[in-house]
Amino acid sequence: MWAIVGLGLGYMTPTVVFDTFGIVSDETSGAVPAAYLVALIVMMFTAVSYGKMAGAIPSAGSAYTYVRESIHPNLGFMVGWTSLIDYVLLPMVNCLIIRLYLEQVFPDVPGWIWVVIYCAAVTTLIYFTMRGTSNINMILLVFAIAVMTVFVVMVIAQLANGAGDGTVASVKPFFHDGVTLSAVLTGATVVCFSFIGFDAVTMYAEEAKTPKVMPRAILLTVLIGGAIFLIAGFFTQLRFPTNAPFGEFTDDPLPQIGLIVGGPVFQAIFVSAGFAATLASGLASHASVSRMLLVMGRNNVLPRRFFGYIDPKTHTPTLNIVLVGAISLLAMSFTLETISAFINFGALIAFTFVNISVIAWFAIRQGRRRTFGDIVRFIVLPGIGMLLTGVLWANLHADALIGGLIWTAIGFGYLLVLTRGFRRRTAAFDENQPVTGFTTAVGKDREPRA
Repeated sequence: MWAIVGLGLGYMTPTVVFDTFGIVSDETSGAVPAAYLVALIVMMFTAVSYGKMAGAIPSAGSAYTYVRESIHPNLGFMVGWTSLIDYVLLPMVNCLIIRLYLEQVFPDVPGWIWVVIYCAAVTTLIYFTMRGTSNINMILLVFAIAVMTVFVVMVIAQLANGAGDGTVASVKPFFHDGVTLSAVLTGATVVCFSFIGFDAVTMYAEEAKTPKVMPRAILLTVLIGGAIFLIAGFFTQLRFPTNAPFGEFTDDPLPQIGLIVGGPVFQAIFVSAGFAATLASGLASHASVSRMLLVMGRNNVLPRRFFGYIDPKTHTPTLNIVLVGAISLLAMSFTLETISAFINFGALIAFTFVNISVIAWFAIRQGRRRTFGDIVRFIVLPGIGMLLTGVLWANLHADALIGGLIWTAIGFGYLLVLTRGFRRRTAAFDENQPVTGFTTAVGKDREPRA
């Protein structure tokens, strides 16, 4: 179970709390922990729903699987299509964060150079092997959390000496004059980006030893990740009540935070920790989306000849890996706020429908709505989760909503083509999915079920 939790935390990238700190502090008027608290509450309801569905449908899938099985295949396809936004863009956002780090540390070097180097390195590593990346991820994750712990201790010492707000006993990071609910909700939509990845552990549902492992792992991933974000966000907000110390670097102030708190040496260590956590997430997300595209190709959701190709020498979906690396090159020009908003669009749609799936599967299909306990577990709790994720979705930036809806419309048109106007069975995203590695897929090159 702890291995699965580690994978989830690796996806979530603990240091992202510092990457988005400037953006969220500006959105919330200095109430970053409040935004994380709201997001954590929403994610807790959704995590419970994910746990229920993972236990009921222990398939190596995620939101699209649950919606397809509990509601309708066509709707499942649409949820899966919408979720592709965050799957495809996560590797790019990791590349973008690395670019922002290195631009601050090496201001004389053009940012596009770092993007090219990072994309080439990650793509090459995954191109030749995907088996060793999980071990690398765990090492990088432990290092990042250790450095974050040192950071918190240093900040506490500085607060005791009068820096920042000059105290650790304060509620100002959660509420003070000028903080509004709408601002906190807007901030929560941004920090939802920090939690994206906890649902990725459902990809390993078939590898869990018992059905009870996955629900616990999902919940623990959200709780531990949320605790890390809350603690780090709380002390960082106390130390930096405003964004003024960051100057022009509010888009990603992590290097500046490290410099101000600990000087050049600690800045180097702090940036290294951020780099490590981001690289861990980048490796995991790059591999995952390549795997997902492989499955879609194998099931003819996407052109099979390209997306379903497995290299006979490396046993990896090399074309998909290179494609994801090429898409990540777009990190040269986008901002972190813009990309995170687009990612949140797809993620919040998926989260909303997972909550709906619990109601559809348990309360409607299985009729488990006769006792008070069943009503609470299978109607009230997922209903609250659905409403809360819906509220966050409605508070996304207009550009993300417009772009996301356009992507959804494209998916609907593609669905019409695939099903020939709903006259054919909907192609599945995850049928025949190999769950133990790409080498397994080589021997399972078969057509999707009719």
